[in-house]
Amino acid sequence: MKDMQAHLEKLRNEAEECDLISKLATNATKKALFAKLAEHHRALVRDVEQAIAASSVDPSD
Repeated sequence: MKDMQAHLEKLRNEAEECDLISKLATNATKKALFAKLAEHHRALVRDVEQAIAASSVDPSD
């Protein structure tokens, strides 16, 4: 479970960094790319959060 928590924190940080890069970018292509990457990382965060919630409910884990 600790490894999943560590990955979750890493994904959250990556999403924040990508979002910041997107906001600061002056190039429209770079801005769009990093906004898309930020959203992808946020989707992964949701997936990992769901997996953690499911595994904490599952007594066999």
